[in-house]
Amino acid sequence: MARRSRAREVALQLLYQEDLNPAISAAEEQQFLHGRLASSDLVEFAWSLVTGVRERRTELDALLSKTADNWTLSRMAATDRNVLRLGAFEIMHTETPERVAINEAVELAKRFGSKQSAQFVNGILDRVLGRRGDAGSKDAESKDAESKQE
Repeated sequence: MARRSRAREVALQLLYQEDLNPAISAAEEQQFLHGRLASSDLVEFAWSLVTGVRERRTELDALLSKTADNWTLSRMAATDRNVLRLGAFEIMHTETPERVAINEAVELAKRFGSKQSAQFVNGILDRVLGRRGDAGSKDAESKDAESKQE
């Protein structure tokens, strides 16, 4: 398994743990990370994913709720919900190439989710990517309109 893939796996485990048991302490989380990841750069990467998802959880949950037709986050399996949060965070807020972020999330869903999880995660994150693209094209259109008015 690739090093960063392993770090994503550990980050997912922490997010899942927090989702089901929010009382875990920061010291326990750090111990968990250091016990499962061999190098400090991987611990730092995993921690950046965990803290990034935490800091933007409201935003990510709102985006996923809008994107997942006929699904509420509470109806989703906890594993799928956290894979989606992690994948959406990487797409929206990191320099990870979008398709890499989706592929990594799909692989996590295959490993930790149900038989249908990979397809579910792929479909939702593909729509997240489409929404992001739509927002980018709207920004470009508004800039074009502004420049024509000047």
